[in-house]
Amino acid sequence: METNTLLESGKLLIEKWIESSNSPEENRLDIWVTRDNFKTVMQEIVNKRWGYLITITGLDIAPVIDSENNETQPGQLEALYHFTKDSAIITVRVKVPYTDPKLESICDLIPSATIYEREIIELFGFELINTPNTDRLVLPDSWPEGIYPLRKSFTSLQVPEILAKEQTND
Repeated sequence: METNTLLESGKLLIEKWIESSNSPEENRLDIWVTRDNFKTVMQEIVNKRWGYLITITGLDIAPVIDSENNETQPGQLEALYHFTKDSAIITVRVKVPYTDPKLESICDLIPSATIYEREIIELFGFELINTPNTDRLVLPDSWPEGIYPLRKSFTSLQVPEILAKEQTND
């Protein structure tokens, strides 16, 4: 099936929940949905068997600060769920505020999503509701709570302090 036809068929499945969409490349379609409609959209994609999940990625949208140091737009996190069918890629994108980074887990729909969910939990600070496993995946057990290395606000840690904690735990 032609890529454009695949993208259009995927878009039609979830059309009523789409806030906006964009085609950054000829074989890709980015679709934004609200947090409230996110799980319904995922359910529809799975039920209609439109492709398979290839990964989940995160994005930090830093707050916008004006010249007087006032926050004109609050910071947000964005989760991107990438699905593929043949050469077509649909990315379902959902934004959540820093102050409430909660999103429903999709592990009940796609069990293999757990590894990607664990990554965005520990690296970006998402709170995935009903995810079956929140064990650390990438960062050491001694990594401080509430410090997310892929957020734009992250600058550095006292690396020797982290390493010293790791060595005393061995």
